[in-house]
Amino acid sequence: MAEEMRVETVWTGADLVTMRDGKYHLIPQGALAVRAGRLVWVGPQAEMPAFVADQHHHLPGGIVTPGLVDCHTHLVFGGDRSQEFEQRLNGVSYAEIAAQGGGILSTVRATRAATEEELVASARWRLNRLLAEGVTTVEIKSGYGLDEESELRMLRAIRQLGESVAADVRATCLAAHAFPPEFKHDPDGWVDIICERLLPQVQALGLADAVDAFCEHLAFSPQQVARVFDRAVALGMPVKLHAEQLSASGGAALAARYGALSADHLEYATEEDARAMAQHGTVAVLLPGAFYLLRETQRPPVDLFRRYGVPMALASDANPGTSPALSLRLMLNMGCTLFGMTPEEALAGVTLWGAKALGLADSHGSLEAGKVANFVHWPLARPAELVYWLGGELPCTVIYRGEPQ
Repeated sequence: MAEEMRVETVWTGADLVTMRDGKYHLIPQGALAVRAGRLVWVGPQAEMPAFVADQHHHLPGGIVTPGLVDCHTHLVFGGDRSQEFEQRLNGVSYAEIAAQGGGILSTVRATRAATEEELVASARWRLNRLLAEGVTTVEIKSGYGLDEESELRMLRAIRQLGESVAADVRATCLAAHAFPPEFKHDPDGWVDIICERLLPQVQALGLADAVDAFCEHLAFSPQQVARVFDRAVALGMPVKLHAEQLSASGGAALAARYGALSADHLEYATEEDARAMAQHGTVAVLLPGAFYLLRETQRPPVDLFRRYGVPMALASDANPGTSPALSLRLMLNMGCTLFGMTPEEALAGVTLWGAKALGLADSHGSLEAGKVANFVHWPLARPAELVYWLGGELPCTVIYRGEPQ
């Protein structure tokens, strides 16, 4: 028997939702063959070559999707902000909470006080909730340390998480998330430190796969973001941007001109932003969890993204302040009910386009020969059921790098 006909595992008995090109591309009674952690054949079982497999898994009906991709999270942080959530619902204003020392700076204090081991332990609990729902690839950002030592500690914690879970974990340096209290009156001083000291260390130590920033009237200006991006690009690091969440600042178009992997949030994105993103291949990452919790009313311009062919990803934005979301599957439903996406668009948003937002579309996000064998079996009749059911962990079997988990 030729060596190329030998595989470790063959999977049959279910319909395949391949998500090739961001569409369902359903294969009834499909089959998957896996060798060395990668898919070597995807197609109808009746047409599968006569592979010699070490193991043959016959699934009891249902569907198989690519492993889910959560391309925007802030899972590593100290403390929590449930008390502030309760205060807001009891009528206390954001300004009053901030005056009491709350808001993002309360998370900064708790994160600075936490050890690397404590950050890993608390984040692993949150990450495990996502993995139980079929997530096999996740991005995690820094950004709650806001000093050199704490940002590096957060990034080390993210790398440690990636070594201890059955998932592909990507790390993003978001030191330009907010201004540290020490730089309240010297914001450009913090940008100097990011550019001159922090990013070179991060790059030299291999602690991040991308660089992010928050472009907003209450955060970093387009000019400050451009400085951070110039340094990141000079160091050979991909960029992405929190943009147009609370106001239109031109951040999405700025990110696109830098060839950003993604621009995220985008409630106030304009036609110019959509045109620039389409031209430069920048993914629109939509975050309905924050939209929901903040009770926003300005929806991201989904129709514009469709018109210009901008890929739309969905993510949990899991964070302690504005999206304490531990279910990417719930974001599928919110993307449809709150933003007007279709179930097919939503599923593409947490598979192929989520992978593209991380620079991984060549290896992740769809069931295609040559890609990493990350996939999930669901005892469901149709892919739309993943979007339809609210809450509860749907039973599923996660296969990571060809191995059942």
